Amino acid sequence: MKGLIIAGAFLAPLVTAGAAHAEFRVCNGTQNLVGVAVGYRAAEGWITEGWWQVPAATCATLIEGELQSRYYYLYAEDAARGGRWAGDIKMCVAENEFKIVGVQDCYARGYQQMGFKEYDTGRQGSWMVQLSDTPGTQESQN
Repeated sequence: MKGLIIAGAFLAPLVTAGAAHAEFRVCNGTQNLVGVAVGYRAAEGWITEGWWQVPAATCATLIEGELQSRYYYLYAEDAARGGRWAGDIKMCVAENEFKIVGVQDCYARGYQQMGFKEYDTGRQGSWMVQLSDTPGTQESQN
């Protein structure tokens, strides 16, 4: 869908009961349910995971704990309107819930391939991405 973008948002450290939490979060600033997948580098290689269902005007934690990589990748789809938040980094996804090791030969392995958007966290311990209907590409570190 035209006009849909991903914007990174500045976040103060997340605080609950006086303790800061490290995590990778996605907040859905739209009026529709959004399905989200994340990609990252791990000890066993490139990993893609999904689908998180993020209702309108809510947030979801995709990765709990201190972020271990500098770069994270995100792909999302608007469940009602079919819009997508995507990028140029090709990674594997599946139709249903998945955790896939490797980003090569997606189709040959029975997966789909989607373009993920790269986020350079600058090795921050936490990061948040804000999904929005409105144009704009503000990206900030946590």
